[in-house]
Amino acid sequence: MKKVLATLVCASMMVSMVACGGKNEANSSGGEDTGSKNLVVYCPHPLEFIDPIVAEFEDETGIQVDVVAAGTGELLKRIESEKDNPLGDVMWGGSLGTLQPKVDYFEEYTSANEGDILDDCKNTDGKITRFSNIPSVLMINTNLIGDIKVEGYEDLLNPELKGKIAHADPSKSSSSFEHLVNMLYAMGNGDPEKGWDYADKLAGNLDGKLLSGSSAVYKGVADGEYTVGLTFEEGGAKYVKDGAPVKIVYMKEGVISKPDGVAIIKGAKNMDNAKKFIDFLTSKETQTMVASELSRRSVRKDVDPAEGLKAMSDINIIEDDSEVVKENKQVWIDKFKEIFTNK
Repeated sequence: MKKVLATLVCASMMVSMVACGGKNEANSSGGEDTGSKNLVVYCPHPLEFIDPIVAEFEDETGIQVDVVAAGTGELLKRIESEKDNPLGDVMWGGSLGTLQPKVDYFEEYTSANEGDILDDCKNTDGKITRFSNIPSVLMINTNLIGDIKVEGYEDLLNPELKGKIAHADPSKSSSSFEHLVNMLYAMGNGDPEKGWDYADKLAGNLDGKLLSGSSAVYKGVADGEYTVGLTFEEGGAKYVKDGAPVKIVYMKEGVISKPDGVAIIKGAKNMDNAKKFIDFLTSKETQTMVASELSRRSVRKDVDPAEGLKAMSDINIIEDDSEVVKENKQVWIDKFKEIFTNK
């Protein structure tokens, strides 16, 4: 059975767990492993999403997976701090906009399934394999919303929603950062610099509440702690599918849908197994599971759309400039944090 390591596990325990994973001693400096049957995966996905996929991989390959579960920001900081002696093998999760600024910490690898990937989800940087396509959405608690209309970002400025909006810290949550990008472009009519007036107003309506991670948003809305949350599609779709009193809203001002990614950590000690894992994640069988059972949109050309999700053609899809986002990621995070802190 895989070990899921909580974010609060201390460093000494982390080292112990990795040691128990049976890493190949001869490859402690990184590189191709020979015969290892272990893999350490850093992952911000919900555990209920991780578990069935990892279980299937373990059954199929006999490789034991240790999952280190934490927020995207925390995991990327960990990878950076471990650059001289990586304890993880794979970073699985995080939006493209969050991963790309850290691309130097990843190994070059192109999946064996790259030929079957949608053209707009290709591994163009040679390091980050696209895993699923994820629109930013609003999640509404239907028991709490009452007569308040929420069709997009502008509606979140309603004074009746002050303090009732779940939004995570964009420095810790990749889905929250994607919402920051989305609102800047949508409310700035394509010019992110013109979107800051809206971001300032939204920060005021958060009433001093900024959550620590993505899961706190969709769980908070589903549990009735918040009336509305800024989250990613699968985070809300799972609850809709399970019959919870929630619904998903695609912002009328425009929705950015970006892939998340998976990449091999530079110097990974279980290199062969890391490559097998990425090939497994992008296989038709796994991508079909992702779409049919786990409420995400596949990146493959030959996988049917997920049931119950709105057709992309019916969503007001807008585009950002990936280079502008990459260059300004930290600047925008810092600016939003300053605005929020001064409210």
